[in-house]
Amino acid sequence: MDQAIFHLINERWTHPALDLFMAAVSDVEIWKPLLAVLAVCALIFMGFKGRAFIICLALALVLADYFLVSTLKTAIDRRRPKQVQRVRMVQLERAHPQFLTLFKRPTIRYSDETDRTKSGPSFPSGHVTDNIIIGTMCVLFFRRWGWLYFIVAAAVSYSRIYLGAHWPSDVLGTAFMAAGAALLVVALAEFIWKRGAPRWAQGLFARHPRLIE
Repeated sequence: MDQAIFHLINERWTHPALDLFMAAVSDVEIWKPLLAVLAVCALIFMGFKGRAFIICLALALVLADYFLVSTLKTAIDRRRPKQVQRVRMVQLERAHPQFLTLFKRPTIRYSDETDRTKSGPSFPSGHVTDNIIIGTMCVLFFRRWGWLYFIVAAAVSYSRIYLGAHWPSDVLGTAFMAAGAALLVVALAEFIWKRGAPRWAQGLFARHPRLIE
């Protein structure tokens, strides 16, 4: 089932417009400037909630990317589709600045022997981990508006299969893991805030007894 769904998405459910969209939405370098601006805006203009959101998000991403994901990749060591099969791949053209690649037609190629040793193991997906964590944090802190980010998270997750980088089961398993990690980090941050803030930030704690209000 895993392979059947993968080949449907990677080989049959394709379109030139989707090629560019999927490759672009999966390229972190294109979106880094926008994400940085949004983070700064949250810190400056959204008050306590914005700062709590950014701190919890940064903590969750660091713990997930540098500990959880890397540890599981090494322990499980599952091969990516492009490392074990001939799969369809979309390659963006180089551009500077990076977002200019959106105005160029991507190259379509099929994986070969040179892809066998490229990239790391398949599970869990770093892209999916980061975006599900962001989406979960957005929902926790911003409620119904936060759910909108899951449109982005879903697109990124689907793109990892479309581009031949991950199996569907990688994406599904990673999504549950990342959501759990985000919830755990927020619960821990809330516990620390309730325990420590009354002692070292009494005035702030009086106004904000909870991180998630």
